[in-house]
Amino acid sequence: MIPKYIDIHSHLNFKAFESDRDAVVRRALDSSTWIINVGTQYDTSKKAVKMTNEYEEGVYAIIGLHPIHTGASYHDEFELGEEEKDFANHGEVFNKEKYRELANLGKVVAIGECGLDYFRCTVESIEKQKIAFISQIELANELGIPLMLHIRNNDEDKTHNAYVDSLEILKKYSKVKGDVHFFAGSLEDAIAFTDFGFMISFTGVITYAPRKDGKGCNYHEIVKSIPLDMIMTDTDSPYVAPVPYRGKRNEPVYVNEIVKKIAEIKGLEEEEVAAQIVMNTRKMFKI
Repeated sequence: MIPKYIDIHSHLNFKAFESDRDAVVRRALDSSTWIINVGTQYDTSKKAVKMTNEYEEGVYAIIGLHPIHTGASYHDEFELGEEEKDFANHGEVFNKEKYRELANLGKVVAIGECGLDYFRCTVESIEKQKIAFISQIELANELGIPLMLHIRNNDEDKTHNAYVDSLEILKKYSKVKGDVHFFAGSLEDAIAFTDFGFMISFTGVITYAPRKDGKGCNYHEIVKSIPLDMIMTDTDSPYVAPVPYRGKRNEPVYVNEIVKKIAEIKGLEEEEVAAQIVMNTRKMFKI
């Protein structure tokens, strides 16, 4: 069966879905929406892989180490629960062998989310992020599967650009392509990545009104400019629910609102956009 929608980046493996995880999955599958759950460290990656074996079709996994978890990081109860405060205090060193073994235990379609996050960082933490990023690129090269990228700038720091730095690393080390998840860079950044063969995925943030201070990403310009065959959609559940669900816990079934907004911006029929995005996604992740 070919689905109508695919949410390429969700976190139903997080504690936020502990009480009703199966119901959320079933809601998505019943609405012809496939799900790719993304790991942020070893335990959430392991949970994502386990979930692929609980459903016959439509649930896939991406495994990897989020850049903020390469050292001490913000403790997010949605992600790890109250009991994992200790992990947030120390982080994880990426173990290529452990993740390689994990890749063989279920329907794993990519490595990530990996990349560079400059939102809260020090010189030391950036170096740790780069080491983990390169290791994950090497594993993706070895397995012949794409990368799921997390790239985030610090709006107050105009001297560093995580998109530029990430692309420089990719050009040096990567033999595979992938996706820039939750894109929030400039049009120039988006063009640089698509020219290199990486796709761009958009979240529910594109349904929000532009910021009154004029800061932030110009999503209308970027979505309009990027070719449809280079676009995918991700909810980043449980975060950033699209309008009209903004403020609620996000879930994969809401990915249709992102598709609808992309169609509106591009002046295309929603069905055409949905079909092309599914085609893009199946080609990228071989599903």
